[in-house]
Amino acid sequence: MNSTSHTQVEQGVPKECTGKVAHVMRRFVPQKWGGTESVVFNLAKEGIRCGIENPVFCTDMFARPGHELFLTVPVNRFPYIFPWLFLTEEAKGKLRLKGGSPISFGLFRALWREKGVSLIHVHVQHRLGGIARTVAWLCGIPYVVSIHGGYLTLPEEQSQQMQDPFRGKLEWGKMFGWLLGARRVLEDADAIICVGRDEHEASARRYGDKAHYVPNGVNTELFRSADASLFRAHAGVKPNEKLILCVSRMDYQKNQLLLVHAFARFAPQHPEWKLVLIGAVTVEDYQKRVMEAVQQAGLAERVIFIPGLKPDDPLLPSAYKAANMFVLPTVHEPFGIVILEAWASGVPVIATHIGGIPGFTHDKKDILLFEKNNEDELLGHLTQVADDPAVGERLKQQAGEEVKQYDWSEVARQMRTIYALAHDRHASRRKRK
Repeated sequence: MNSTSHTQVEQGVPKECTGKVAHVMRRFVPQKWGGTESVVFNLAKEGIRCGIENPVFCTDMFARPGHELFLTVPVNRFPYIFPWLFLTEEAKGKLRLKGGSPISFGLFRALWREKGVSLIHVHVQHRLGGIARTVAWLCGIPYVVSIHGGYLTLPEEQSQQMQDPFRGKLEWGKMFGWLLGARRVLEDADAIICVGRDEHEASARRYGDKAHYVPNGVNTELFRSADASLFRAHAGVKPNEKLILCVSRMDYQKNQLLLVHAFARFAPQHPEWKLVLIGAVTVEDYQKRVMEAVQQAGLAERVIFIPGLKPDDPLLPSAYKAANMFVLPTVHEPFGIVILEAWASGVPVIATHIGGIPGFTHDKKDILLFEKNNEDELLGHLTQVADDPAVGERLKQQAGEEVKQYDWSEVARQMRTIYALAHDRHASRRKRK
């Protein structure tokens, strides 16, 4: 992956892991699809294509318990509980949408009994991560951890917001967390996978060479060949109208409110432009704030909101293809898969200079970056792309070359190499014991 490859793959380790890989995560449902779901789905799909079983084990949040074959990927869902006393239904709802540390005894039993698993890939920490750690220890197999949402680099403000629903409540699940080694999930892992360079640097300082940088990927052909007319017809967009697109969970982390405020200042001078917000609602209060801001600015007729699209819905790549620019105004972003999707679609991108984004993008070459919460700078970029077509064309051309190295097939190959390194590390540790 040229300059974006992680160090140990750059050293040319030839071996790749084979055998069944079990993925453990909080939830896996199309209506609440996000970056983690996209990563797990594409890694599993690529593994299956190579003859490696990749079952997913998760809770039944927003779904029914049981087994489902989701577009070739087997998904196993189990009942769960949030282990705090006196949680209100409202608090439980917020925890289901974002954050929380559930426990699932059914998932523990099923993962332990699953035959033929050679490695566990856990995409969550806390108690579910502790379940994966404990099962790996009981079965004598390695496990690896992917950090998707930031851990060492998570802003304190967001950490506090995620804890609000259970703040002050008695946590009866601490005993299970202790038994499962929930606080040692990263320490005892055989590999730690970071999607952002900043997270990788922090992890490498703490955990050494078992920390790896592997960027996320994209189905380049799917987005490159999408039909823009599908979305424009679906959304009732007129031929002369232009679109600013943002695809992200409706969440304070993604900061759509900043984009709405900047668009309110941009709109009067650019009457042919509309704003399209696509994303599953993970913080309902925040979604209400965004919609209220739209109404207050008198933009109801110029803002299109779609509360998420299923990952296999052709309207999603079509929306990218129909857009004239893409904006990611996030305040925290370990990577930013949506940037790759926009690049593959041939859309100029504007995003926050934050988290893992500067680690794989190049400001003023394939993207325009602005400082966090800087509405004036964002407005300037919107105006520049809208008023100077040459700027957008230059960004698109360079991004089109960059995105070629991020196809999911290559990302999955690198991941299998890390699985093999994890097996070697695990075997060495067992010999020392």
